[in-house]
Amino acid sequence: MKCIEALSDPTRRQIVELLARRDQTVGEIAEHFDISAPAISQHLKILRDAGLVTSRVDRQSRIQSLNPAGLEEIQTWLLSTMNFWNQRLDALEAALKADSSSKPKSKS
Repeated sequence: MKCIEALSDPTRRQIVELLARRDQTVGEIAEHFDISAPAISQHLKILRDAGLVTSRVDRQSRIQSLNPAGLEEIQTWLLSTMNFWNQRLDALEAALKADSSSKPKSKS
């Protein structure tokens, strides 16, 4: 899953968090980091390739935005993973309750 791989880098996660607040230019994004603008552009390319970010031209600037479709892919994955673990935990709870109710109670 490209989205998860793209977000494995802390700089890219922070870029996504910045874009969640508002659309920004590459220069505005770069102001938040101690790395070069070309390095930020490389991170943005990975995020675009993963479908998490889109870019549009506005006069002289390239505006970066979050792509809701890319975020939906992550949400779908999270929900399916949570569903898997919820089913497992529900089964464990049922097994523990069945085990404790089948044991004879000791007299104190």
